[in-house]
Amino acid sequence: MVCAKENLLLQRRYSHPVDKNTGARSDQTVVLTTTGSASAYPEALRRVSYFDAVTGKRLVFLTNNFTLPALTIAQIYKQRWQVELFFNWIKQHLRIKRFLATSENAVKIQIWIAVSVYVLVAIVRKRLGLEAGLYQILQILSLNSVRESPHFTGTSAIQLRKRLIRLR
Repeated sequence: MVCAKENLLLQRRYSHPVDKNTGARSDQTVVLTTTGSASAYPEALRRVSYFDAVTGKRLVFLTNNFTLPALTIAQIYKQRWQVELFFNWIKQHLRIKRFLATSENAVKIQIWIAVSVYVLVAIVRKRLGLEAGLYQILQILSLNSVRESPHFTGTSAIQLRKRLIRLR
């Protein structure tokens, strides 16, 4: 499922009825019409148009799922967007650039470790009364909780303590 671009050229084959009270505006079976697109994906697609009353925006989705109701397609996309925002937040704040393993369990473990480190640093920041932001403290710590690296040494702990004291 993708959010369709405005300049995407499609040909409508069928229109299906929708309940416009739900926010759904149209539910159509379409095919791609440009030569490159049609040869890359010759099968029919489903175009669902949805009006989001909260944002006041009209959204158009393309999917190859013809079984789910149009409203469900729109709701899935909204949830997918929340997941995208969550992963962007993870990349920016938890310093996870890539996952070391990609199974569902491994990703969950890596996220929980990174969140735990983030919360622990926030607690340390508050207890020490540091004015520096969490991002700056994490940079000073050079802490990336899910990277492959050697263990933390005693001398680096002393240097870290000195740097944190300077932040007060």
